[in-house]
Amino acid sequence: MERGKLRISDADREAAAQQLHTALSEGRITLGELEERLDVVYSARTFAELELPLADLPAPAGAGLPAPPEPAVPTPRDAVHLTTEMGSITRAGDWPVPRALRLTTSMGSIHLDLTRTATPPRIAVDVSTGMGSITIVLPPGGSADVDGVKTSWGSVSTKVPQTPSATGPHLVVTGSAGMGSLTIRHARRGLKDWFGA
Repeated sequence: MERGKLRISDADREAAAQQLHTALSEGRITLGELEERLDVVYSARTFAELELPLADLPAPAGAGLPAPPEPAVPTPRDAVHLTTEMGSITRAGDWPVPRALRLTTSMGSIHLDLTRTATPPRIAVDVSTGMGSITIVLPPGGSADVDGVKTSWGSVSTKVPQTPSATGPHLVVTGSAGMGSLTIRHARRGLKDWFGA
């Protein structure tokens, strides 16, 4: 939004009024002009209206109207739902990992790589695999508790510690593996990891 359209506060009005009183003391405006301009200042609602009675006056060094608030920096959402029917979803690199994840697939695949991004210390993960697959790759020190996952004919495979550590994210996983698969592991770094030795 443009600065001029932003709403002002009482503090903004007082700063503008002080600038007008300073202009009077310096002989830049008359007492009559001060009264007229103060009326405008105290009735102003936006920065555009507030700047009007100050337009022909120099701002005091290091002063002037307060800057409007900076837009809030987007932050990762607290909860994200990723869902696919028969397709695939991949998240890797530097991506905003939320505090809660819901992962749903029918016959597709979801692959989440948490090794190259900042993560919350604890992440709640709710899974529903259907006949699909879900894979979560954790950084060194990452751990996962999968005791809350139910299986029918599916499989749950975890190759990371169940006990939280001080150096990686801890996943608390719940939900259902159905007829699909859930795999939680660390990144593969050599042939030994690839062949499961």
